[in-house]
Amino acid sequence: MKPWNVRIGINPISWSNDDLPALGGETSLETALREGAEIGYQGFELGNKFPQEPTALKAKLAEYGVACVSGWYSGLLAQGSVVDEIERCKAHMAKLQFNDCRVVVYGEVAGSIQGRIDTPLARRPRFSDDAAWHAYGQRLDAFGAHLKASYGLTLAYHHHMGAYVESPADVDRLMAVTSDNVGLLFDTGHAYYGGASNPVALLEKHLKRVVHVHCKDVRPQVVAQARNDGWSFLDGVINGTFTVPGDGVIDFAAVLGTLHAGGYEGWLVVEAEQDPSVAPSYAYAKKGYETLAAHVAALSG
Repeated sequence: MKPWNVRIGINPISWSNDDLPALGGETSLETALREGAEIGYQGFELGNKFPQEPTALKAKLAEYGVACVSGWYSGLLAQGSVVDEIERCKAHMAKLQFNDCRVVVYGEVAGSIQGRIDTPLARRPRFSDDAAWHAYGQRLDAFGAHLKASYGLTLAYHHHMGAYVESPADVDRLMAVTSDNVGLLFDTGHAYYGGASNPVALLEKHLKRVVHVHCKDVRPQVVAQARNDGWSFLDGVINGTFTVPGDGVIDFAAVLGTLHAGGYEGWLVVEAEQDPSVAPSYAYAKKGYETLAAHVAALSG
């Protein structure tokens, strides 16, 4: 069995949360990079504390011997135009291209309530009809084609709680109204929280479209309470809906085995929003890495 061509990365949200600065806001970027590299992570996704200038970013990552995995891009195509998106994305995409990224994490934020702590998830936006879905798919396709042609980047669409594409049915619909110009960022935690009690079944359905993977685990009792009590997404984060692989109920042996069997190559990114005062950053990042590394080793023979 040949080695599996994947790398394990992490999002700095384990150390400090961009949406909730009170969670780890005092932790420096250098602390996150040093600890992540020490644990064994090969790359980092970007956050607000990273340098924005492309050469400065490359130099900072090189100090710690880690790669730039990708970076979140806040898209507005659910309500905006492709022309406007192409213009507003230039600096971000050029930064990712300069830093040798292959995918961009596209998060739809038009109408999203994911960052509103006072708004229950039930009030998330939804498309009104088939025509709206198809129009959205066409805009995403056009934007994805532009990113490939202009920057060599593949659009990795992040299904996300509180946004237009949240549930398994939403993911199904998104894949149906788009072409291969739009890749799927499969997020295990958001899949579960969004309604996929068995995330592997959703993964198997769309395996050929998966271009990037976020690995987060869930605490099912907290997810259940969040649903029953009508919490906002951020309320759930604060109270521990998510955790790192190996600390919840998601079967990562099955998730990674499915990815391996389907020929996935790329990054496996630990991304688990938690309060670091409750879930200490280093210990949990290490647990997430060791969980994934053990499965990758087993699959690599």
